[in-house]
Amino acid sequence: MDEKESNETLKISSSPLATTKVQSVIPKNRSEVLKWNGWGYRDSKFKVTDQGMIRFTGNRYSIGETDLPFFTQWVQQVLNIDLTLRNVPREKFSSIDIPPSRVSTKLLNILKEMKIDHTTDSSARLLRSHGQTLYDIYSLRYGKCFPRICDLVVWPANHNDVVSIVELVNVHNIVLVPFGGGTNVSGAVSCPANENRCIVSVDTSQMNRLLWLDESNLLVCFEAGVIGQDLERELNKRGYTCGHEPDSYEFSSLGGWVATRASGMKKNVYGNIEDLVIDAKMVTCRGVVEKNSKVPRMSSGPDFQQIVLGSEGTLGIITEVTLKIRPLPDCRVYDSVVFPDFESGVKCMREVAKQRCQPVSIRLMDNTQFRFGQALRPVENTFGNLLDTFKKTYLTHVCGFRLESICVMTLLFEGKRSKVVSHRSCIAKIAVSFGGVTAGERNGERGYMLTFVIAYIRDLALEYRVVAESFETSVSWDKTLSLCDNVKKTVANECNKLNIKYYLISCRVTQTYDSGCCVYFYFGFNWTGLDDPVSTYHHIETIARDTIMASGGSISHHHGVGKLRSHWYEKHMSKTVLSLYSASKKMLDPNNVFANGNLISFPLSKI
Repeated sequence: MDEKESNETLKISSSPLATTKVQSVIPKNRSEVLKWNGWGYRDSKFKVTDQGMIRFTGNRYSIGETDLPFFTQWVQQVLNIDLTLRNVPREKFSSIDIPPSRVSTKLLNILKEMKIDHTTDSSARLLRSHGQTLYDIYSLRYGKCFPRICDLVVWPANHNDVVSIVELVNVHNIVLVPFGGGTNVSGAVSCPANENRCIVSVDTSQMNRLLWLDESNLLVCFEAGVIGQDLERELNKRGYTCGHEPDSYEFSSLGGWVATRASGMKKNVYGNIEDLVIDAKMVTCRGVVEKNSKVPRMSSGPDFQQIVLGSEGTLGIITEVTLKIRPLPDCRVYDSVVFPDFESGVKCMREVAKQRCQPVSIRLMDNTQFRFGQALRPVENTFGNLLDTFKKTYLTHVCGFRLESICVMTLLFEGKRSKVVSHRSCIAKIAVSFGGVTAGERNGERGYMLTFVIAYIRDLALEYRVVAESFETSVSWDKTLSLCDNVKKTVANECNKLNIKYYLISCRVTQTYDSGCCVYFYFGFNWTGLDDPVSTYHHIETIARDTIMASGGSISHHHGVGKLRSHWYEKHMSKTVLSLYSASKKMLDPNNVFANGNLISFPLSKI
């Protein structure tokens, strides 16, 4: 059998004619669709109406164009917000506020000759010099412009363009900062303030093609700039799924997932990003790192390609990624379980993990998050209200639950319908043994989908003198409850010391493993009376993260290190590991071209 016949048999399509340009939901000019100073789509946001009611605008989400009276009451009661006093965010920075470009005419001429798309436009440079940290968004809306932003934005069209760009800047001593979806919450794409060299932001958004699909071996290769929801849409049209669905899935990029060792809500079945990646191509100053093999596993010495995962833009630019895929599941079923308290819910999750019967997604909200989620429900018809009253009566009077301690576990099952039914029954039996009461599909689906909406709340909070942020960790099962309790107590004590009366600290378990889980914390407070709320927030979170580390938690589960958590990286990693990373950096990037300052700080001009 010749090569052509073999390829047809395997259904492998890797020729240039098979390459598909993905139509992205995010255009090259990102600000046409996305907010320049906040989270998500421009037409989607929480706002306060003239009648004093919080409402979510737009039709992209299930709660779109809906008044939220319960949420309105909740923020007033818990955070003491006065909805008549709004801090109006700035519409834009003036040109004199944005640091001027330091790019040379010589570099611009070379890029023009190379036919690589680029710009020195102030707004474009600003947009690609920040992520979604509290500092980033507060500065854009109310503070000063960042002291340092990139001097130039380039849009490579493919892998070869990236190779040319890296070769060029390595010769001319220029800094490169890769930019994907811009959703990072670790300061990963911010520019070091004391970097005097020209900084170039490499926007990978135009590198979003589906390069080939191997249906026989269930593999696909995409360029690294493809956005999560675009990637999944292209696969779904062909009957497949990647299954990687982080909370930022709508806006984050494939390359960003690999660079930060990302995790998704469906990791129990599909795996984390390191489980999905078969090969990732990364352009460094010393050449291209890649496996050149699509076999499922190799025992051929150390797997040096693992250095690509979690490199956070410090070693090179990821250009192409080969992933495992699966056929679309036959059915999808949501469910939910109410527990009398958080401890019971955690013990149930531990047992589910022990029996290795986790559904595609299993998450547990503590009581504060449960109340918060309930507050986000719209006003329903009379029957709906009667049903809610019945449920509340059943839980409190029949089951003996207390509303101030109950928590909710949301579940998602995917697969063959017969297996889903069996799987759901198995989980239900385990839940009952820990005092759980099934709460139905509707609550499960609402809880799952609200994940994509919650990120929009911070923008509204800032307008009414509340700063808020999330932070996460992974921890072993035996230390989960104590870690959650310790962090909450630490935050409460620090707020009391600083005379912060109105604050929120809550947590949820979002991913589970054989030996432990991921815990996600949400913290926010009313900053009335404070001069520098962002610094105060970071002070408290720093103490909370110290508590996490002392309680047996990790630096991060999936957000990465960036600049915000580099202090803990250098402190808690062994000297041998730090030496190995430093040696890799010196080998792959001898001129410190990839000097974004993530993970470990190196001298800016040279190593």
